[in-house]
Amino acid sequence: MTLLDDARAWAAQDPDIETQVELEALIIGAEKSEPAAVAELEARFAGRLQFGTAGLRGELGAGPMRMNRVLVSQAAAGLSAYLLEKAGDDETPSVVIGYDGRKNSDVFARDSAGIFEGAGVRAVLLPRMLPTPVLAFAVRHFGASAGVMVTASHNPPRDNGYKVYLGGEDGGSQIVAPADAEIAAHIDRVAAAGPISALPLDGTFEIAGEEVVEAYVAATAEVAPAPASAAGMTWAYTAMHGVGWETLRSVAESAGYPLPAVVPAQVEPDGAFPTVAFPNPEEPGAMDLAFETAEAAGAEFVIANDPDADRVAVGIPADDGWRRLTGNEIGLLLGRRAAQSARPGDALACSLVSSPGLGAIAAKHGLDWHETLTGFKWISRAPGIVFGFEEALGYLVNPETVRDKDGISAAVAILGLAAEARGRGATIADLLAELADEIGHYASAQVSVRVEDLGIIARTMQSLRDEPPAAFGDLAIERADDLLQAPAGQPHGDVLRYVLAGGSRAIFRPSGTEPKLKVYLDVAADSAESAAGRIAGLEASVRELLASRGA
Repeated sequence: MTLLDDARAWAAQDPDIETQVELEALIIGAEKSEPAAVAELEARFAGRLQFGTAGLRGELGAGPMRMNRVLVSQAAAGLSAYLLEKAGDDETPSVVIGYDGRKNSDVFARDSAGIFEGAGVRAVLLPRMLPTPVLAFAVRHFGASAGVMVTASHNPPRDNGYKVYLGGEDGGSQIVAPADAEIAAHIDRVAAAGPISALPLDGTFEIAGEEVVEAYVAATAEVAPAPASAAGMTWAYTAMHGVGWETLRSVAESAGYPLPAVVPAQVEPDGAFPTVAFPNPEEPGAMDLAFETAEAAGAEFVIANDPDADRVAVGIPADDGWRRLTGNEIGLLLGRRAAQSARPGDALACSLVSSPGLGAIAAKHGLDWHETLTGFKWISRAPGIVFGFEEALGYLVNPETVRDKDGISAAVAILGLAAEARGRGATIADLLAELADEIGHYASAQVSVRVEDLGIIARTMQSLRDEPPAAFGDLAIERADDLLQAPAGQPHGDVLRYVLAGGSRAIFRPSGTEPKLKVYLDVAADSAESAAGRIAGLEASVRELLASRGA
């Protein structure tokens, strides 16, 4: 009865007819003791989606373990309470809110704006669906106390999320501890206090003008103004059913680049993502339509954004068609670009699961190098940062403008690299070869295990701690680091890092945004062939180990 009472109470306060009807149907089924309905209610009311440094992210649906208008309203009220608590007596905190093209993103954004304004927090809603980097830019542009982006980025179509940024001394970066726990505590108090119908609302919130978008476009075009060699350059682009195209087109035009051949079926925002199983350029097959478009257009390369355009992927011609560059390959090319114009005291930064080749680039140019925990909430805070990346296709190329990964500005930087190479008869593939000549041949791979039962991930990580491996294939483990035991001042988290013979490494960690266990593999060698052989052998041994541990 407690489960049914909780479900009825939730349905009674739900302002969304769709989720209310959905939940009422489950309640009726559970009242009849239908096993499927009971199991579904138990899953939806097993707890709450936890608010953390990634904000909120989950599947759309009714109940506290799903993304919906009730949960979002509670989150907005909790964030309001946090901002008011931190503000001075004579200060009115402010929040700028953005949203992408996913289902209910606009609804969640407007609900949030009304609740912020009703709580006494100035709310500024961006004028339309826009990329996440525009929201991150707007936090700094408006001098806002905080920012909220309603997006699930590259997650499956049924997901949505709620990402929070902080202004002021945080500089427009994503939240980190202890702010996440403090906001979460306020959200819990709001949820316990009563139905969301009791929350004060004010629909007179401000809607920003196009000026903020124009300012972002102007600043981003300055990342890499087109050289003369860009004339006639051919390229293809996909927005992957997301919101990137309109903004990227404006930036490319402002910077002076020719416009690309776009993938017609994927250029307009569509939260159903009909042409891809997962709207993530990293997923197998996700860029197939882009490669077909590029082939038909005779393109020199392909650029792809994920749905909220905070990530970017690159494809280049290969002997057997087209291939997508790894996130590390793009990161090292952009890192080299940044290093060539950096000054003493500047720093390059990457997550600890990204290629150590960035450290070699930093050393070659006399720059500092920082390895951080995964996530741009950490990378963006690296001291002296002029460039940062993580291997999951995230790149920060203009930290003075956007303190987060930005797939639009990174795309413009790639256009600049390609155009400059083109001016001397070179290609992106040639740039990779030049880089290898400078720092050696680095190869990377990833083993990713998607699970239905999150317990599998926890049990596998615990198994590795309880029964540590002695080697990966013929590569002995020279050092094992458990970052849960890391000393103060060093990255701390649920990460196992194995330093292997010959400079190779393997890093195990649960994904922070998806139900996946990820293993990141890196090797270095004196030739591309040797590096390819080493990474293939390491990957095979990791897969064998995971299978033996039940993952």
